[in-house]
Amino acid sequence: MVLLTEKLTDLLEEKFREEEFNHLFLIEIKQLPGDSIQVFLDSDTGVKYEHCIKVSRFLEEHIESEGWLGEKYTIDVSSAGIGVPLKKRRQYLKNIGRKVSVELVDDHKHLKGVLVEVNEESIVVEYEEKVRIEGRKKKRLVSIKKEVAFDNIKNTIITISF
Repeated sequence: MVLLTEKLTDLLEEKFREEEFNHLFLIEIKQLPGDSIQVFLDSDTGVKYEHCIKVSRFLEEHIESEGWLGEKYTIDVSSAGIGVPLKKRRQYLKNIGRKVSVELVDDHKHLKGVLVEVNEESIVVEYEEKVRIEGRKKKRLVSIKKEVAFDNIKNTIITISF
């Protein structure tokens, strides 16, 4: 038996091939107790409220016509939102140039800096650090670029400066 989340994922992939929705992509579908479904989307250009409504109606139409859930269910379609960890390479690409906090798997440290590059297997974060330069008494602030493999990322969050 195919899980409901898999069926919805397939439907969304179909919907995202349409011109109006091809900038959208799925982040996650959560099926919660009480026939409640949460769908989190992201976009290359920004998730608009109107898109969430249209996607919600599209999914409701299929859920009801196929009888996948009972008469009483809820479905919430929204953007992933600020503070939610990045999960897909496509999210990293759209956030190049923004400040990030990357929690590393291997040493449980946080790397805070600017996301400057995204490759197939890794990202590059640029940050400043005070280091002692040979022949000098005082530490100097230098810019460092660190490459981090996706396999070594526990989570990455976009940080907002006020």
